[in-house]
Amino acid sequence: MTVLPDDGFSLAAEFPDATHEQWQRLVEGVLRKAGKDAAGAAAEDALSTALEDGITTRPLYTSDGGADSAGFPGFAPFTRGATPEGGSVAGWDVRQRHERPDPARTNEAVLADLENGAASVWLAVGDAGVPVDGLATALEGVHLDLAPVVLDAGGDFEAAARELLGLYEKRATAPESALGHLGADPLGHAARTGRHADIKERTAVAAELAALCHATYPNLRVVSVDALPYHEAGASAAQELGCSLATGVSWLRDLTAAGLDAEAACGQLEFRYAASADQFLTIAKLRAARRLWARVAEVCGVTGAGAAQRQHAVTSPVMMTRRDPWVNMLRTTVASLAAGAGGADAVTVLPFDHALGLPDAFARRIARNTSSILLEESHLGRVVDPAGGSWYVERLTDELARAAWAWFQEIERAGGQAAALRGGLVAERLGATWESRRKKLDTRREPVTGVSEFPLLGEPAVERDPAPRRPAGGLPVVRRDEAFEELRARSDAHLAATGARPRVFVAALGPASAHTARAGFAANLFQAGGIETVQDPVSVDAASAAAAFTASGAQVACICSSDALYAEQAAPVAAALKAAGALRVFLAGRPGEQRETYERAGVDEFVVAGGDAVAVLTGALDRIGVA
Repeated sequence: MTVLPDDGFSLAAEFPDATHEQWQRLVEGVLRKAGKDAAGAAAEDALSTALEDGITTRPLYTSDGGADSAGFPGFAPFTRGATPEGGSVAGWDVRQRHERPDPARTNEAVLADLENGAASVWLAVGDAGVPVDGLATALEGVHLDLAPVVLDAGGDFEAAARELLGLYEKRATAPESALGHLGADPLGHAARTGRHADIKERTAVAAELAALCHATYPNLRVVSVDALPYHEAGASAAQELGCSLATGVSWLRDLTAAGLDAEAACGQLEFRYAASADQFLTIAKLRAARRLWARVAEVCGVTGAGAAQRQHAVTSPVMMTRRDPWVNMLRTTVASLAAGAGGADAVTVLPFDHALGLPDAFARRIARNTSSILLEESHLGRVVDPAGGSWYVERLTDELARAAWAWFQEIERAGGQAAALRGGLVAERLGATWESRRKKLDTRREPVTGVSEFPLLGEPAVERDPAPRRPAGGLPVVRRDEAFEELRARSDAHLAATGARPRVFVAALGPASAHTARAGFAANLFQAGGIETVQDPVSVDAASAAAAFTASGAQVACICSSDALYAEQAAPVAAALKAAGALRVFLAGRPGEQRETYERAGVDEFVVAGGDAVAVLTGALDRIGVA
């Protein structure tokens, strides 16, 4: 660590500098108390966490961490922001999404958002949103020279773009005052649908529109480089960045071939990224994205402000849950904070009920007010590059950029983004990444609050109007809650068919001090699978277990207590439960040397922290007979 310069304050001047080695020795002492013997760098490694993309977060970062210089805000490589002032003047563009097919109701929602804090409109058009011929109705009363309109029309982007351009003309909007984005994204559409045959034709149309807008509409962009299809297919942060970079490079080739110069081509692109509740990773991802794109622009001969990446951050759909959806408010708050701190130009906060269907007015209000609170009350936008100078963030940005660049180069070697999609390289790599992450979700090493941890089994269902069917046929769409959602759906069907949920009897042994921790663990585990827990009476023994189990109405049981009481009572209690008709007997905890004794007595399975919760719950529902 370094000594601060003499600035007239000497509060710590008499203390000697601490060294990294001294800190490591202190860590060694703490680890020894925990029963771990590690010294030096090994001690530090014991406190490190492995992330995706081969990145490891360390417990301590210092100024000699080895990250490249981040430069200054508003200057290449734009790691610290696309403009010198950041969001300190106006904050970020609060951009709210609308996809209700009814143009009149969409218009009501759009006007309500714009009147109450939103700055721009992100409008789904075509099969997945408002009909193209309903665009004028949906935007009735919207001042098109004040509120940017961003289209998301998928395969209908040309018709939607022509309709919006016609609307500017009908309303006599001066070409230089037209604001927004036409949303052409043939590669993203191909990633979602698997339809690759017409990419060249659609790209040519987009290039034609880009040339028109460059010449006539200086504040209107055409091309969306959307990384959400890759994020929603399970991509890691570096994979999301690499795919977006390869897509952007593909567009530069196509737009320059169509007659635009490199700087004009860069000016037609807006990049869209997911912002998750992993706030530091999101901050680093957005900073790394600008740095990477600045390098591409530099190689293409673009310098100055033209090399700055325009970013639209959207709170992650993958993290949104269908159960206990109110928790999504907390997730999107952290994600939008990260997007703002990371320097996104526009931020969309998805409503908390996004995973359930079309949002209601309350959900939309909470979504837009999330940004309002961060900007107006927390003053997040008043700080230029809030994360700048954090040795951890700078190092994470650097490592993420290097991993993303390596993936981008691999895509380029495969022939570019279109070829990598068509040939299956992208799907294969993203699938492998998601499979690895899915195991963490299944074992609850990556917990999902309200779903795999602390579920509320009796919560009333939140009902919403169904959302339009999204394009499908290409990359899969994943969610963190999907495995547990399937289990809960089985439980709901059982409840509807029989009037009761599947049950597990918690056979707690001894006093509360002995069984509370493991009984709570068991309740948390089984309720995550939609299995109701019954612990009545609070404590049982070999003499009372059978009668209590029979009275519970359960078909399976879980024994919970301390290791000491297990040694005395687990075997006879397991035998009693089996005799009473328990189809399966679980024991919460590791059996140690008593495994054979417990198994002979009737224990079928041991449930432990870090075990495969989805496999345990699936097996329990199968045994109970839940279809």
